[in-house]
Amino acid sequence: MEFNENRSKRPFIVFIWLWEALKKGYRLHRTRRILQGMSDEQLKDVGLSRHDF
Repeated sequence: MEFNENRSKRPFIVFIWLWEALKKGYRLHRTRRILQGMSDEQLKDVGLSRHDF
């Protein structure tokens, strides 16, 4: 049996999951910050209200 047969196919998958979760959280934070800075009229133009987010 060779070393490659026992080795995990994706040994760094946990780091990839963590990185993706951090990116998603940052995108959500940034989106909310942008929406909070918009006026009620601007929110209405894109079909949202203050109570939607």
